[in-house]
Amino acid sequence: MFPRKLLRTFSTVSREIVEVGPRDGLQNEKTLVPTATKVAFINALSETGLPVIEATSFVSPKWVPQMGDASEVFSQINRKRGVSYPVLTPNLKGFQAAAAVGVNEVAVFGAASQSFSKKNINASIEESLQRFQEVMDAAIKENIRVRGYVSCVLGCPYEGAIDPKEAARVAKLMKDMGCYEISLGDTIGVGTPGSMTRLLDEVEKVMSLDEVAVHCHDTYGQALANIQTAINRGVRVVDSAVAGLGGCPYADGASGNVSTEDVVYMLEGMGYTTGVDLAKLVKVGHFISTEMKRSNNSRVGNAMKKKLGLESVESCKV
Repeated sequence: MFPRKLLRTFSTVSREIVEVGPRDGLQNEKTLVPTATKVAFINALSETGLPVIEATSFVSPKWVPQMGDASEVFSQINRKRGVSYPVLTPNLKGFQAAAAVGVNEVAVFGAASQSFSKKNINASIEESLQRFQEVMDAAIKENIRVRGYVSCVLGCPYEGAIDPKEAARVAKLMKDMGCYEISLGDTIGVGTPGSMTRLLDEVEKVMSLDEVAVHCHDTYGQALANIQTAINRGVRVVDSAVAGLGGCPYADGASGNVSTEDVVYMLEGMGYTTGVDLAKLVKVGHFISTEMKRSNNSRVGNAMKKKLGLESVESCKV
């Protein structure tokens, strides 16, 4: 559908971050975050050098109230040249609403677990793929590119361990439908380097790993180790959320995403370039944590707090 070489080019020393904080990071927050705060958050992220910022989700506010202002958020952000702002669109109605405000990239969500799929989008895996085909067909007509997510690739809150062959099967189906990239999600953060290796062994049998991203939650403190495992295998794209924001409304016990600050620090330390200004990123992490009156879950962000003079509320403003 969209040749990858037209979308991204990588050097052997670069790795790309997909910032999911404004969508995956905020969706599970019980207290509604004001639209103006979301807009300021995304605009600040845009100034850090991040190439991709997932802005919001066009879902029913009945199911995810936090995303009820998706159209307003996307319409008000300052879209910086060279930065992509994808949004989640689980069905045709969501896609149409996103297209109406000028979105040029969307994402669809599948799962490697039947139980999670039914809880998350009220459909079996097969039924969800049928829904996504409607989105794919509409996206082709609108020249909007589509990214695919596969949730629960390393474990499910309802089924336990997931067969890596099943995760690879769903990933391949979504790739064949036209998704230019597949993000493999450890939604409840139970993965280890061993299970990540077994997953990538199966995925690599059906698609190239340079068409894959990893999306790791840090429930058991294994996210950075799992990302390093994937990077060493040739995966070039990592999803993360500033300040370790996140969780999942349909996955009890899932902690936040791995923090973007920690991922950038690790990748740069491994000799890869990310193009991200870590100091600016840390400031944004403290800004959104302060606005939401919650602790900052980034170890790097907290370690750099004093050095950057971010110990007062005033200093965290962006």
